[in-house]
Amino acid sequence: MATMAVQIAGSLDGVPLRIKLQRIERARKLRAFALVLPLLLFILIGFVLPIARMMFNAVHDDGLLVLMPRTMAALNGWGGKDLPNEAVYAALAGDLKQAWAQKTAGAIGKRMNYELPGTLSEVTSSARKASTLTAGPYKAALIDINPVWGSHEVWTLLKRGTSAYTTFYLLRAVDYQYGPNGQIVASPPESAIFRDVFLRTLGISVGVTVATLLLGFPLAYLLATLPRKSSNLLMIMVVLPFWTSLLVRTTAWVVLLQQHGVVNDTLMALHVLSQPAELIFNRVGTIVAMTHIQLPLTLLPIYSVMKTISPSFVRAARSLGAGPFYAFWKVYFPLTLPGVAAGCLLTFILCLGYYITPALVGGPADQMVSSFVAYYTSEELNWGMASALGVILLTATLLLYYVFNKLVGVERIKMG
Repeated sequence: MATMAVQIAGSLDGVPLRIKLQRIERARKLRAFALVLPLLLFILIGFVLPIARMMFNAVHDDGLLVLMPRTMAALNGWGGKDLPNEAVYAALAGDLKQAWAQKTAGAIGKRMNYELPGTLSEVTSSARKASTLTAGPYKAALIDINPVWGSHEVWTLLKRGTSAYTTFYLLRAVDYQYGPNGQIVASPPESAIFRDVFLRTLGISVGVTVATLLLGFPLAYLLATLPRKSSNLLMIMVVLPFWTSLLVRTTAWVVLLQQHGVVNDTLMALHVLSQPAELIFNRVGTIVAMTHIQLPLTLLPIYSVMKTISPSFVRAARSLGAGPFYAFWKVYFPLTLPGVAAGCLLTFILCLGYYITPALVGGPADQMVSSFVAYYTSEELNWGMASALGVILLTATLLLYYVFNKLVGVERIKMG
């Protein structure tokens, strides 16, 4: 009775104080969750689910299972050494007849053509001719229709199609493929392009990051040390490019850098050049345009950190006998590293996904991974290959981020 009296005394309405506090805390958490719920849904729908779908498409392909169900079922019992038996060829004949009737032979040939170039037309013609077959034996008839059905490599490909999951796209994205007997081999030199594309993407991204740092650091220091009125005016000029679209800024560089553009005409008028230089549709134009676009994104984090550094630090070092450069290098510069790291990381990651700028001002040898992703998405309609390239790029970015975190530490990054 004494304990109950204490509990009742703790609350005027008879509810224990501990329970009321738990209810208040629970309601506070629910209100906080309701406030962040729209952002969580946006991140989930606009970011997490597309990435998950991309990773799924990179390893999932049930095209042959859906389009050739009889053949896929019959191939489950095939050992893979010799050509399949008559039952498998009969199943193939049935699938080809159905494909011709439903007009899906092109889809079958297109899927096979990903791994064996040239099979698209052969599958289509085989389906047309197989539609006239009325009775077996089908093995000899199909091989007579097209010798491709007597190739062990073709049947090995179809055998891999019995699974809805494949590593073909990921292997192709790093210049590997399946050999005639299903073994993993290096792609032929004429089609081994993707490793060079990834290295080119990393090289351009690193070059632009370094260029923006070399240009942005002195400018950020100037903005941080000038009087407020002058620094505000210069800051407006820095952020002014953000008021125009990326496409307009890129197109402006095409006008400036073309053979008879402003830059070439000026250099020739000053007798620096005797003839126009090739400044566009090459690596020079790509890096110049990307550097101009990314410069504010590198500069602003550095500037925000420099504004927090007290000038008294350098004055104290100078008063203790340090020279101007030594005081700057040993005292001031280390304090700017969090901003430098934030700006460089932001610029580098954004450069990895550039598409419009290299497409407009770069040449064929300057296209980055995003250009090939767009090609496979819009031209080839090969979502598996586009997803595989995206997964490889995402993996490389995460690995670089992991190394950066180990060497610098994400907790040291300051954005403002």
